[in-house]
Amino acid sequence: MYRVISISIGVIGLFLFNAAVHAQPDTTARIQISIKPDRPAAIYKTGEPVTFRVTVLDNGRPIPRAEIYYEVGPEKMPPAQSGALTIKGSAIIKGGTLSEPGFLRCIVTMQAEGKTYRNLCTVGFDPLQINAYATAPADFLEFWNNSIAASSKIPLEPVFTPIPERSTDKVNVYEISFNHYSPGGKLYGILCVPKKEGKYPAVITFPGAGVWPLYGNPALAEKGVITLDMGIHGIPMTLNKELYPALNASALNGYFMFNLDNRDLYYHKRVFLGCIKAIDFLFTLDAFDGKRLAVDGGSQGGALAIVAAALDKRVNYIASLYPALSDLTGYLHGRAGGAPQMFRIEDINDPIQQKKIETSRYYDIVNFARLLKAPGFYLWGFNDEACAPTSTYAAYNVITAPKELFTDPTLGHWSAPDQWERVNNWILKKFNEHR
Repeated sequence: MYRVISISIGVIGLFLFNAAVHAQPDTTARIQISIKPDRPAAIYKTGEPVTFRVTVLDNGRPIPRAEIYYEVGPEKMPPAQSGALTIKGSAIIKGGTLSEPGFLRCIVTMQAEGKTYRNLCTVGFDPLQINAYATAPADFLEFWNNSIAASSKIPLEPVFTPIPERSTDKVNVYEISFNHYSPGGKLYGILCVPKKEGKYPAVITFPGAGVWPLYGNPALAEKGVITLDMGIHGIPMTLNKELYPALNASALNGYFMFNLDNRDLYYHKRVFLGCIKAIDFLFTLDAFDGKRLAVDGGSQGGALAIVAAALDKRVNYIASLYPALSDLTGYLHGRAGGAPQMFRIEDINDPIQQKKIETSRYYDIVNFARLLKAPGFYLWGFNDEACAPTSTYAAYNVITAPKELFTDPTLGHWSAPDQWERVNNWILKKFNEHR
C-alpha cells in the first residue's frame, strides 16, 4: 500500500515553460495547460519530494490569472490531495512523494469560455524496483501447453485472397484466413510479401483492443520483410468499414470480460491461441526463411506479442509497446493494475469475483513475461492512462531475457510514427545481425 506524503502549495511569479509534460494535447486549442516536474527525466527515489510547475497558456503566452483545480496521487487511485488554486502566471504544486516504488500523477483542469481543459503529468519513483503482484497458477504451463496441443490438431487450410489495390510494384498484399479454435472458426489477417523471389524474415503485428479492419504494412515489406497483421475476432478485414465500429459498440463491446469466471471459456483463450496459430501459418510460407521471426504490437497487441514469444520458442525477437493485461490484480493491493482495469471497483469477496481473479492468473501478462527468452524492445510513456506504467513496469521487471526499454515521460496511450520507426529499426537491426 502506498503512503503519500503531502506538502502545501505555493504560488510563484510569471514564467514561461516551453517543454510541457502532457498527454496527447489538442495542439489546436488556444488554451493549453503546461505541467512540468522539477526533474526533466521525471524519475525520483522513494521518499524524495516532487514539485509540479503549472502554467496556463493562451496562444502560447502565460495567462496572468487563472483558476484551476488539481489532484495529486498515485496513478489510477483516489487523489491524496486536491483543491482549487488561483494561478498568477505560474504556480508550484508540491506533490509530496511515494514511500514505495510506483508512479505519482498530477492532473489539472480548468474552465474557460464554456470549455473544460485538462492535462496531466506523471513521475516515477524507483520504477525498476516495482514488484508484480501477479502469480502464476501451479498448472500455468500445463494449461497452455495442453491448449496449444489441442489447437494444433485443427488443420490450418489457409486461404489467400489478393488485394491488388493495396499491392505495390514490390509487394503482394493478401487477405488471409485459416481455421482456428473450433469447427468453422476462422482467423483473418493482412499479409504482405515481397515480390522478388527469395527467403525473407517476418514480423507478426498483433492489434490493439477493439474491432477494426487492418491494412497491412507494405512499407516495411518493401524493405525485405514479410509482414502479417493479425486480427483476433474471426472477422474478415475487407468488409464494409461501418461494420467494425458497430460490432465494437454491440456484440463485441467489452469482450475482454466475456466468461472471465472460467479459464476455458474466457474470450482471450482463443485470442492467445490465435497468436500461436498465426506463427504456424507463417511457417507454411515458402518465402519465409524460417529462422528470423519477430512479433510486435501496442496495448492489447503489446500483450499478445509477449504471449506469443513466451509460449512459442520459434519467436526470435519481440517488441512490445505499453502492454495491456499486466499485473491485473494490482488494484486488490491498493495499486494501479493493468488495462482493462477489470478489478478496480469489484467486490473481491463475491464468489464469482474470486473465480474471475483466479482465471485472470492464467492470462496476466506478468506470468508470460517471466517465461520470455527472446531479446525484446519495450516502449511506453508515463502519462498513459489506459496501460498504467506501474503495471507495465511490473511486467518488464520480471523479464530475465535480454531487454531494452525506451520511455518518454510525456507519452500517453498512443504511438507516434517516430516510435514505430524506432521499433522497426530495432527489428531490422536484429534481422541483419541474424542472417
